[in-house]
Amino acid sequence: MPRSSPFVIELTAAERCALETVSAKYTSPYFSVLRARVALFAAQHLDNKEISIILGLPRQTVSKWRKRFYYDRLAGLT
Repeated sequence: MPRSSPFVIELTAAERCALETVSAKYTSPYFSVLRARVALFAAQHLDNKEISIILGLPRQTVSKWRKRFYYDRLAGLT
């Protein structure tokens, strides 16, 4: 059974707005869109495996971006 991530993401209204803007913007770089979506799904309390399936990313990549967002917030996704 996979363990749950110790990095629980709770977003402020401003962070949610910024992430949704990046993820919906047609001209955003693809890597920025994926990182924003990882943070948004993590804020919905999905585990890394579920997010990896939804986004088609390796679980380790999801884990890396969740952890970076947890520690550095929006700046961690750049």
